Amino acid sequence: MPRAFLKKLFGLIGGRRTPEDQPAKAAPDAAGKAPAKPPEKAPAKTRATPRPHRAGQDAGAQPTEEARPARPHRAGQDSSAPRTEDGRPHRAGRDERQPGRPRNAPRGPSRDRRESPADTPAPSADTPPPDSAERPPRSRGRGRSRRDGEGSPGEAAEPNRRAELALPDMSGWDLPPVPEHDDDVVCFRDLGLHPRIMRALIADLHFSVCTPIQGLALPFSLADADLAGQAQTGTGKTAAYLITILQRFLNDHTPRQANQPFALVLAPTRELADQVEKDAHAIGAYCGIHTLAVYGGVDYDRQRDHIATGLDIVAATPGRLIDYLRQDAIDLSRVQVLVIDEADRMLDMGFIPDVRRIIARVPSPGQRQTLLFSATLSKDILRLAQGWMRPDPVTVEVDAENIVADGIEERVYVVSSHEKLAVLLWILRHEEASRVLIFRNRRRDVEDLYADLVRYGVRAEMLSGDVSQNRRMKVLEQFRRGEIPVVVATDVAGRGIHIENVTHVINYDFPFEAEDYVHRIGRTGRAGKTGQAISFAGEDCAFVIPDIEAYIERPLPCVQPTDEMLVMPPP
Repeated sequence: MPRAFLKKLFGLIGGRRTPEDQPAKAAPDAAGKAPAKPPEKAPAKTRATPRPHRAGQDAGAQPTEEARPARPHRAGQDSSAPRTEDGRPHRAGRDERQPGRPRNAPRGPSRDRRESPADTPAPSADTPPPDSAERPPRSRGRGRSRRDGEGSPGEAAEPNRRAELALPDMSGWDLPPVPEHDDDVVCFRDLGLHPRIMRALIADLHFSVCTPIQGLALPFSLADADLAGQAQTGTGKTAAYLITILQRFLNDHTPRQANQPFALVLAPTRELADQVEKDAHAIGAYCGIHTLAVYGGVDYDRQRDHIATGLDIVAATPGRLIDYLRQDAIDLSRVQVLVIDEADRMLDMGFIPDVRRIIARVPSPGQRQTLLFSATLSKDILRLAQGWMRPDPVTVEVDAENIVADGIEERVYVVSSHEKLAVLLWILRHEEASRVLIFRNRRRDVEDLYADLVRYGVRAEMLSGDVSQNRRMKVLEQFRRGEIPVVVATDVAGRGIHIENVTHVINYDFPFEAEDYVHRIGRTGRAGKTGQAISFAGEDCAFVIPDIEAYIERPLPCVQPTDEMLVMPPP
């Protein structure tokens, strides 16, 4: 096979030029010397593989010279590129390297080509100095850049400051006269509270005088004293520490960043944290505050977004708050008031190690105010208070006769275990029991009683450890609106339930601890209203009655049910 034919064939396969395609060599001159090579570079090497087939191409077309180069093609490598006078390739400008773009098209400042000193005309005396504002100064350091919308060019970015809420207009409202009251009762007007707090308390909430725990605690807490108070649920302790927080907040003008709360309230249950948030909105309606309840069982990212928008008061359960602290989503270094609510429940539920981790992230006791409230001020609680507070904190205790609210009427029916259901059904049908909360000691017992009530046509729901958080919140909201008149719950599920206008609390089983009895019946008779606390003393749990009587320092009224009450109705 002829050698020339083989070279041409291999050239077509490899995408290279064949000898026939090369320009013909010039003949030697008269001196016999070969002429000088033209000042051009050889074409760039190309890949041996042909280009992939594109839509619209002939499938049988041969690969051409336009195969993709192995290296990026530079201006000046093409033989047709213009050259300078000394034979060097002419380096094309940016406009020439971007075909299809007008030469005088405007370009962004980040893509401008710096002019060489040779191309820059020498400044004359008539040439004004360049305006420094035309080009923003470069940031110092690698990786530092100004975020869009944060300040003007060249200025440092502003910190993520907390957004201020517009304060509601207070014009047209005057403080009403003090109503008649006993000499030993403290009025809110006597405490020198801010008018914005007074308007919410008197005009909106219709509070004029303090409850016993408020009258004891507020004179000290408003004077910036650390305080440990004994108070049950429903005695007004939440309003006591919220008034203290709001009074300090209105007098504080220290700038804070968005994720730096002014006050932190630690609560053992989600329901208590949620109730603190609602009470803070009510009492602080005219104070321009941001408040959020932080707890598990809800959307994590959405709650974190709320934190980033800015907070003044955070009511949180320890577990979820620790999660956000580990991610630096919230900063507790500017907390001015720390509140530990229901410290005895924190101790019983094993939250004290988590509380210690949280307290380590807030300012030291000398740089904050600490308020602690508990149903009992035991030695363990007082020991914790001494470690978390400044020296010599104030201790206030409500008298024993005021542990149970005055508006609660207590009754104990002495019945056997199989008579409890008949008495319960009689109460639900013959008394004005529009919102009833029933407690049982075990989760299985809650399920059994719920099934019995449904079988007898009672609209009821149950709350136990097996109920999801979303379902729990839905049941409580229906109970609050009156759509569900009866809720059966365990102690753990019933903690922190703060529902207004609960008419009856029924202890189907006596609790095993005296403190739990007071916690249960404290769900009724709240905020000066009346309520019924009914207990069934059966042979299985009547042994706890002496302990309860010793705790509240008075006997419980025990009665026998009538014969009519013991008759089971038809299902």
